[in-house]
Order: sequence, then C-alpha cells, then structure tokens
Amino acid sequence: MDDHTARKPDRILLAIVGVVAVLVVVALAVVFSRGGPAPLDEASPAGVVQRYSAAVIDGDTATADSYLTDAARSTCRGSYPGAPRPTRVVLISTTERADTATVRVSLVQTSPGGPFGSSEYESEDAFSLIKVNGKWMIDQAPYPLMSCTGMPVKQ
Repeated sequence: MDDHTARKPDRILLAIVGVVAVLVVVALAVVFSRGGPAPLDEASPAGVVQRYSAAVIDGDTATADSYLTDAARSTCRGSYPGAPRPTRVVLISTTERADTATVRVSLVQTSPGGPFGSSEYESEDAFSLIKVNGKWMIDQAPYPLMSCTGMPVKQ
C-alpha cells in the first residue's frame, strides 16, 4: 500500500507541471505571434499619416515624400543634429472635413544612455492634410517627422 500512495502524488505533480508547461507555451505563442499595428485604410487621413510615419521612421525618404504636398516638400529646413528621433507614433484622433483633415498623434522619442538607462519623452502634435485630386496628402507634418532630413530614425 505504501508504494501505491507514494506514486499517486508523483502523478499529480507531473500533471500540474504538464499543465503549467502547456500554459507557458501558449502564452509565448500569443506574445510572439502579435504583429505590428493593423494597417489603416490608405484612402483615409489616418492611413496616410500611418504610412508616412512608418516610412520616415524606416528612413525611406522617397516613400515618405510621396505623401507630401509640393508645399510641404518645399518647407524642409533640415534638423538639429543629435535631436532624438521619434521611435513610435500613436494615433490620438482624426478630424476629417470636406477637403482638409487634422490627425493628432503622440510622438514617443527614446534617448539612450544616462545613469538610469534610456529615457522616453512623449509629446502631442498634429498633421494637416488636404485633398489633392481626390487623394489625401500631408500639407504639414510635425517637425520631428519631417522626411526631408534624409536621416533614418531607426539606428
């Protein structure tokens, strides 16, 4: 009888460890299968801002410039060297009118180093868009996301 009762707790313990292992594997699968944000409609003001911001962050100036009006491209003044670049752009709101739109965003900039590690700075800004031949174009972008700098944000 002692052998029989001694084996029972071992089986229960193995079953508990097995269940925990399955839960860990499922949790890891969920975390690693999550991709980036879902692409918004390219014909919407927010979708244009999303694609433009991704191009600027990736350093793809040609693609970013394709979302700018001629006036926006001509106002480029460069950037301050060493200024932290946005690493994330978060949509706050969109106000769409007949031929103009405003897309408010949160810009998250990360600075490496410092005695306590890297730091983040978050600020709100807005894109101004206008319709050109039925297509939304960015007429004014927040300064940290000006595509004309030619410098990739990802480093």
